Order: sequence, then C-alpha cells, then structure tokens
Amino acid sequence: MIRSWLIYYKEGSQAMKVSARNALKGKVKALVIGAVNAEVTVEVAPGVEVVAVITKSSAENLGLAEGKEVYAIVKASDVMIATE
Repeated sequence: MIRSWLIYYKEGSQAMKVSARNALKGKVKALVIGAVNAEVTVEVAPGVEVVAVITKSSAENLGLAEGKEVYAIVKASDVMIATE
C-alpha cells in the first residue's frame, strides 16, 4: 500500500493538467470521512491500492464516492523506501 498525499478527479471532458509524472488511474474503493480529514483508498490494479489522506472539504469538493474514477498523483519527493 502506498500512502500518497494527493488525489485528483477528472469530471466529464474537463482536461486535467499536472506536472507530476506519477499519475495512477483507478477507482475509489473505500472512502472514510472524518471530522477534518478523509481517507481515500484507490484501487489502481486488481489487488493494488493507493491510500491518501486529504481534507474532508477536498473530498466533498471533488465529489468523491466509492466507484468514482480518479487519479492518484504521487509526488516523488514524498515517497520513502525502507527495508527491515
């Protein structure tokens, strides 16, 4: 599971333009809305999920819901790799 900071949603024919190269297309699998934040789980391939924590207001503004097609944008500067 990758924890990303950004999720973008493309509505209808509106063109989305971002400079990030790590854009993963998927569908919202789960959406947990809290008092301040929302945890969004995006399935980008069978069995592969990206989880992002965004503000509650961002989730509402994007109209996020389970089954909605979205893009998870991963900023390379925020991804860390570790080993045991």
